[in-house]
Parts: sequence; structure tokens; C-alpha cells
Amino acid sequence: MTLINTSIAHRRPRASILSSIAHLVAVHRQRKALARMDDAALEDIGVSRAQANREASRPIWDAPETWRC
Repeated sequence: MTLINTSIAHRRPRASILSSIAHLVAVHRQRKALARMDDAALEDIGVSRAQANREASRPIWDAPETWRC
């Protein structure tokens, strides 16, 4: 019987330190831009002021890996 570890094959390659930092900076900028949006712009994208403030106050490392910046 052969044991195959499939979890290794599906892992994403590790990002370089510089690309990780660039991602964190991009998340920070996007959240700050979200916090600066007026109510009309937030309504256009379907986000309430409370949701925008909640998202903007999250730490930069608290972002899903699937986010593209």
C-alpha cells in the first residue's frame, strides 16, 4: 500500500518577503480608502458605513489569502 500526501501538492508556493510586504501595504491602502469613502460611494458598492468602518479597523494581517491586491 502506498501512502500519498495530497495536501503538499495543493499548497500555494510561499511568497517572497517583499511580495508579502507589498500585499500588506496594499491591504492597508484599500482599507484606508474604504474608510474615506462617502456614504453615496459606499451605497454604490453595497456596503454600509458600519461595515466599512469595521473592515477598515481590522489589522493588515487579517486578510484572506484569496484577496488579490
